[in-house]
Amino acid sequence: MSADPSPIRILAVDDHPLIRTGIATLVGPESDMKLVGEGSTGREAIAKFRECLPDVTLMDLQMPDMNGIDATIAIRHEFPEAKIIVLTTYAGDVQVIRALQAGAQAYVLKNQVHKELLHTIRDVYAGRKTMSPEVAAQVAGHSGDDALTAREIEVLRLIAAGNANKEIAALLSVTEETIKSRVKNILAKLGANDRTHAVTIGVKRGVIEL
Repeated sequence: MSADPSPIRILAVDDHPLIRTGIATLVGPESDMKLVGEGSTGREAIAKFRECLPDVTLMDLQMPDMNGIDATIAIRHEFPEAKIIVLTTYAGDVQVIRALQAGAQAYVLKNQVHKELLHTIRDVYAGRKTMSPEVAAQVAGHSGDDALTAREIEVLRLIAAGNANKEIAALLSVTEETIKSRVKNILAKLGANDRTHAVTIGVKRGVIEL
């Protein structure tokens, strides 16, 4: 690609140094790109964005201190024109939708970085939205599903933490029958065979995190 006097300024945020090194290695030879900053937490992402004012930010989702979705919301609130690409290992449709609702313009899986990252950066810089085919398939595959309510998600989190229905009822100050009803709804909405299966599906789709 021909030299560009104004390369795309990139901020990379990920709590794994090896990922940031890999991004730097990919971006380095590109004459139309320049890595201008790095961060390892959501709060660092916000501070570095203010400092560097990048054209495109690469944002991990699971980070200490503040996750990537909350950091994206904060950045987009302060800088509405910010262009953010989520870079993650998670292909779950619920996680994808949350990221897009937070203001991300693209969603790339880390196992596809070498194949997709550079053209995704150029697409997003040009104002286009994009996502990995695998991610798009996940979203399309669950587009007609009933979403879990906030209360049902709370129950699923408590199930994942190892609590029985009676314990969950006590924690939420409701009856055990109410919890049984919510668990039944959770299983039906997720297409799960039992509580353990529901947790597995919930994690895979990004409904809850372990």
